Amino acid sequence: MCPDVAADGYDLLVVANRLPVDVSLGDDGEPTWTRSPGGLVTALAPVMAQAEGAWVGWGGSPDLELDPFEVDGTQLVPVALSEDEVARYYEGFSNDTLWPLYHDTIAAPQFHRVWWDAYQRVNRRFAQAAADQAAQGATVWVHDYQLQLVPKYLRELRPDLRIGYFHHIPFPPLEIFTQLPWRKQVVEGLLGADLVGFQRAGDASNFVRVVRRLTDETTRGQIITLMRHGKVDRHVRAAAFPISIDSGAFDELARSPEVQERARQIRRELGDPEVLLLGVDRLDYTKGIRHRIKAYGELLDDGRLSPSTTTLVQVASPSRENVGAYQQLRDDVELLVGRINGDHGQVGHAPVQYLHQSFPMDEMAALYLAADVMLVTALRDGMNLVAKEYVAARSDDRGALVLSEFTGAADELSGAILVNPHDIDGMKDAITYAVHIDPREARKRMRRLRRRVLGHDVSAWSQEFLAVLTAVPARTDHV
Repeated sequence: MCPDVAADGYDLLVVANRLPVDVSLGDDGEPTWTRSPGGLVTALAPVMAQAEGAWVGWGGSPDLELDPFEVDGTQLVPVALSEDEVARYYEGFSNDTLWPLYHDTIAAPQFHRVWWDAYQRVNRRFAQAAADQAAQGATVWVHDYQLQLVPKYLRELRPDLRIGYFHHIPFPPLEIFTQLPWRKQVVEGLLGADLVGFQRAGDASNFVRVVRRLTDETTRGQIITLMRHGKVDRHVRAAAFPISIDSGAFDELARSPEVQERARQIRRELGDPEVLLLGVDRLDYTKGIRHRIKAYGELLDDGRLSPSTTTLVQVASPSRENVGAYQQLRDDVELLVGRINGDHGQVGHAPVQYLHQSFPMDEMAALYLAADVMLVTALRDGMNLVAKEYVAARSDDRGALVLSEFTGAADELSGAILVNPHDIDGMKDAITYAVHIDPREARKRMRRLRRRVLGHDVSAWSQEFLAVLTAVPARTDHV
């Protein structure tokens, strides 16, 4: 047995920046928790419970030291972060360096050595926590860009483990990635995994190309061969595993009488517009919200859409409100909305209904059902699960999806109307086409979309990834 391996360790571990619950201390000093929403939690909760696994992650509050505790059959292992580490590792390096860099530098990434130092330090802490909890030969699944160094650090601590890593956001082309001063260290970190998963085949290809350029390792197709002392040490596979949603549950929710009545009520509250357009995004510069609203405003200016019979509902969930770029984005969006409503609004009717807030899932399902056209116009997105939620909600086979070709969803959702969001004229044409689409054509497209979304849900995604990872031969030479 490897040193420091607990005899009663866990055979399956998830390592993610956040635990599947938000933890805080109550007035009595005891920890309290609430389950976090999100597709990853939905996908992995039943798998973890069945395997009696462990989940390593941050509880969501700085300077909170907690012992491991159990929730719904899964052992949760909190990793403590200081307020300074939250600022430097998470808000700094993860969200002000990696996020903009990996999204094609839509905003300029910031490179600070103290952020990088914090990123390394926190990644080591996550790796150590996983190493302490893993049984001999366990399977460990590491998630996302905040933890790209964990696979290497974990392999150094526990070479007996099977290690998988999934990258939820885009992986940029070589010419962008190489701007990162610590590019080789990040690549070496990821190569600590046996399986590196991405949303799109293009992302996996970008990674393999980066490996070819920045290391001496051999690549052939999806396989990267790592050598040690002139001999093959192991193989790393880089491949696409597009994530999905709990589409069956969402379909069931949207079929409920309460949600269907709420959808009708939403349209009535909006004045029963002939055409209802919908955008649902986190307020982030990658989502193309400004481009979408600009295109809509020009359609009203041109007379191609009537401001008296058309409404755009734009839901923009609050995001990173203390970051300057996000504050500027909010100001820009609200200025655009105000200008359009000022130019085209009437007493009792605004052409844009802008909602800077978050809504529960049943309200979102009702909005999806109420909308004639869903606008997903991200400038860059790893997947975009909103597009899949809209499709899952449309059991009536109605509605149209206008989808950016720069989302991972564009690779799968062949019934969508694809657009380049940088091409405002092209986007205006696509929106107009979606508004006036023949109902038979719309139903045909939606049925095709629903076959994909309902046929490949988030459970299938997690099972597919874990099946490939657990097929990796055990490292008996390190036992």
